Amino acid sequence: MQNQSVEEWEGKLNDLLRRVDNELEERYGSLSRLHPARLPHGSTSNPQHDGLFRLTASFTPGFGSKLGKGYVLRFDLVTLDSFPEEQRTTIQQAAIHLIEKGLEGVLPGRGLTVKQDGDLWKIVGDLSLTAQARTASCETREGL
Repeated sequence: MQNQSVEEWEGKLNDLLRRVDNELEERYGSLSRLHPARLPHGSTSNPQHDGLFRLTASFTPGFGSKLGKGYVLRFDLVTLDSFPEEQRTTIQQAAIHLIEKGLEGVLPGRGLTVKQDGDLWKIVGDLSLTAQARTASCETREGL
């Protein structure tokens, strides 16, 4: 059983990823044919299961990472067609921009950002689950 605070936190993050997915579908969804096993955008209740894009975020404790713990972002184009690397990069940068822009709105006051960690993109910043933990974290940093 997962902690209710974690579920709420990740629910807010997943809502943001769904909005970003919808925006990417509007902008770039017609660039390619869908994978034959994939339904058209908007056909399911979860955009991870339809359309051209699949955006996910998975927590990592960050062992061996310079950035430490965070949520690793994954950007998938679900098609059998090939995409030029430049086009993939453009779409990925658009997604990163939209995620960064939306983080403060869904998880305010945490200073969350999207940073590159090796070959991965990761959401990093204050990942605490309660306001009390955030206050203690800020006091600890200010006391240093």
